[in-house]
Amino acid sequence: MNWLSPSILAADFNRLGEQIRIVRDCGAHALHFDVMDGMFVPSISFGMPVLASIRKETDLLMDVHLMVREPIRYVDDFVKSGADLITVHYEACVNVMQTILAVREAGVKVGLSIRPETPVSVLRPFLDKVDLILIMSVDPGFGGQKLMEGTYDKLRELRAMMADTLGAAAGEGVPRVEVDGGINLDNVADILAAGADTIVAGSAVFRGDIADNTKKFLEILARDAAE
Repeated sequence: MNWLSPSILAADFNRLGEQIRIVRDCGAHALHFDVMDGMFVPSISFGMPVLASIRKETDLLMDVHLMVREPIRYVDDFVKSGADLITVHYEACVNVMQTILAVREAGVKVGLSIRPETPVSVLRPFLDKVDLILIMSVDPGFGGQKLMEGTYDKLRELRAMMADTLGAAAGEGVPRVEVDGGINLDNVADILAAGADTIVAGSAVFRGDIADNTKKFLEILARDAAE
């Protein structure tokens, strides 16, 4: 099953509750929650208090993406605030395995992400330890960027590596493959065909008619899953 995880980084925070209800009611599977610390990435976004506030108002899966240095420091706080899935960056952890285990021991699902310049091969030792792999298709830290063309090859390489390492290209026990950055209605079908099954979209969902945008994404995701 393909998932849509709209990124609230692109939402209007003056109408955040309303906009979250729209994507939920239209059938979105999760909410993507980008946490930036101004050190691992240049921008600063939001943190635990915002997550805790959202958690009170929605039952959507909270897909928390920690773009912060040494994310192990914050795992327990984000779990207490309502995270269902915490994704950390390979490049941000002094000890990647220890960080993955800390998320797992905190009782939520764990994801591992790589920046565009990081080779897919670094993920191999962790494929059987995580629930999700996040391929960044733009430089992390800013919304509204254009998807990098090399993303398609990275997705195909990742799927091949998963098949070789885990003995399956998809199915139970295989991490979900999420892509974040520059995804829109014109390129999402190609992203799915290359190997993604979880789509993060910010501006393409929250700019314009949110309900119509969400429904159109979900139609493409459902069509891909049925093929």
